[in-house]
Amino acid sequence: MKKILFAALTCIGAGAVTAQTIVETPAYRWHGDTITQGVYMATAPSATEIISTYSAQPGYYMGIDKEWRLKNDISSYPRLSTPNTLHEAIYNMGLDEMVNAVEPDTTLRTGKEWAGVWTRDVSYSILLSMAYMQPEASRISLMKKVDPLGRIIQDTGSGGAWPVSTDREIWCAAAWEVYKVTGDRKWLEYIYPIIKRSLETDREAFYDTETGLVRGETSFIDWREQSHPRWMQCADIYNSETLSTSVVHARAWRVLGEAASLLGHKDVARDAFAQADAIAAAVNEYLWMEDKGYYAMYLYGRDNLIANPRAETLGESLAIMWDVAPEARAKKVTENNPTTPFGVTIFWPSIADIPSYHNKSLWPWVGAWWGLANAKAGNEAGVMEAFGSVFRPAALFATNKENFNIENGDIATELNSSNMLWCLSGNIALTHRILFGIDFDKDGLAFRPFVPEALAATRTLDGFKYRGAMLDITVSGFGSEIKSFKVNGKEQAPFIPASKAKGKMRVEIVMADNEIPPMAVNRTAQAVAPLTPIAWLEGKTLVWNPIEYINRYIIVRDGKRIAETKATTCDASVPGVYQVIGVSDEGVEGFASEPRSTREGQYIPLGKSDNNKASVVNIPVTVDKEGDYLFTFSYANGEGPVNTENKCAIRTLSVDGKKAGMVVMPHRGKGNWDEYGWSNTLRARLAPGTHTVTLDFRPENENMNIETNHAVLGGLRVERE
Repeated sequence: MKKILFAALTCIGAGAVTAQTIVETPAYRWHGDTITQGVYMATAPSATEIISTYSAQPGYYMGIDKEWRLKNDISSYPRLSTPNTLHEAIYNMGLDEMVNAVEPDTTLRTGKEWAGVWTRDVSYSILLSMAYMQPEASRISLMKKVDPLGRIIQDTGSGGAWPVSTDREIWCAAAWEVYKVTGDRKWLEYIYPIIKRSLETDREAFYDTETGLVRGETSFIDWREQSHPRWMQCADIYNSETLSTSVVHARAWRVLGEAASLLGHKDVARDAFAQADAIAAAVNEYLWMEDKGYYAMYLYGRDNLIANPRAETLGESLAIMWDVAPEARAKKVTENNPTTPFGVTIFWPSIADIPSYHNKSLWPWVGAWWGLANAKAGNEAGVMEAFGSVFRPAALFATNKENFNIENGDIATELNSSNMLWCLSGNIALTHRILFGIDFDKDGLAFRPFVPEALAATRTLDGFKYRGAMLDITVSGFGSEIKSFKVNGKEQAPFIPASKAKGKMRVEIVMADNEIPPMAVNRTAQAVAPLTPIAWLEGKTLVWNPIEYINRYIIVRDGKRIAETKATTCDASVPGVYQVIGVSDEGVEGFASEPRSTREGQYIPLGKSDNNKASVVNIPVTVDKEGDYLFTFSYANGEGPVNTENKCAIRTLSVDGKKAGMVVMPHRGKGNWDEYGWSNTLRARLAPGTHTVTLDFRPENENMNIETNHAVLGGLRVERE
């Protein structure tokens, strides 16, 4: 059992002082100005230095810093004063590395090893703290991520970026945060058409009109094999419907509604708020798992989607922060999302045969979002463990590293970097947004401190800039309620209107020292899900390979669970699409096997039809029965690798002139023009007879590359559902 105790210093004998424990887990202990992990220790001799004895995993390519000492002038940034020197040093290290992150062109560098501006990295960093810490660099960085057509740029990702990766709308939330900080009307007028154009394009391209969810890759988890079964191709990822990306889009539509309201576009605002509400409702209808008490990571499975029942921490956190999760569900999420001895994982349980990066990992900036979400939900224990999960690696590695192996807390993952922008931004946000409760509104600055009893103290934050004011802020005591809020000695509500934010302002907050109602934390070890079965059809029998250490298998037909068995075969005589899921003795489910279809169908060869933006393909299709039919193209796209670049091929499918949807043909490997795979699947209702299926390029099919949007068609598969 982890301990969370009141932080204090206890005198022992004449002049001897022993530090009480602040956070303790089976993995580490934060006591006073020191963090201890096994034989290793990190401590802060002063507020401008951290000394660590940690040694990284032997043979790992990346060395570690044994110490941090302040290098840059941070005097122009908010100055923290707190009784805990380690806390102050970790905060100052965040400021120090923030200065390193501002490039000569006033953009925000992604990390020590990663030059340039990336849409999702910089946007999440801006949302955490860069909007107010570096407003000009934030603004310029966001402007760098707009393409010549006035759309938000989707970073390179699986299968050629957009629309397989679809989280670019996080830019909208970040741009709105900059507006809330600055109140700059010209900035609002600049971002409004970009947000509107990008969202309208995305709604046309990949919103599921049946579920109301948003298709595409889980936000920021952009390595295909790190979070999906091996059988899932990039077209399958496009077809999945994820928690975090849907929540990001809900937030982006709400931002559009707010911006439109301020600019007088009432009809746009009405539509935008309605779309935001619709996505939020879809998340709660299709992704909430009452038995687990948190949301599913995504829906997947080609024609008939099923839930991947993993917890995904960023998505869970954003659902709480942006009010997608109702209050009761928000509290449940903080109590049920699994927390390991090192902190919350990117997703839980992990994938057995995939190395640590997104899989089996903790990223401190995600831990910071988790801390903010726990504070909003009122989970004191969850907040403390989130602080520990961010402060432990910052202290032991003497820098803001990007990610850590959740099994041992080390940096031995597939890729890593020091001085990571979003991690240092999360470091700063924990102090400002939780302990001082700083929260920006469009017309003022609100204060909602949440101070766990274990962090009770008197803290000051001097020199905090807000519009025309310079604030010196003091928070004393602990709790979730404010007893007294004074500005320049006068009692008032805990809100400073933007119109009154002028000159030097002294803010004094006294907490009520109230007991925060206790809430649970789901403390667990990192679990590993069973391997994914490999299934195939032998006539009308589904067969699969046996999985080691399995308890049972779940049989799925057309997205519905129909049976459980300990055998490795099942009857598949009823027409449909079959999958099988392995379940461990502990009840942990693995991924479902690749779908196998026993439906009626036909394949129409097209003979290596070269399809560019100018070509239109018309295909006659004859059916003898009325019903819903599924259309899938075999294709080759050798324009780029499966994990990067931006040349995903996109077309619009119509049946007898009626639009059916968008056909997505992602990269399948650089130069791989002879390797064919399947596109996503679209549905249309057909009467008996001959119909014309048309594939053509339309303006909404423009990819991120703009110049190259090309694939080779092999054929069309048509199945009766």
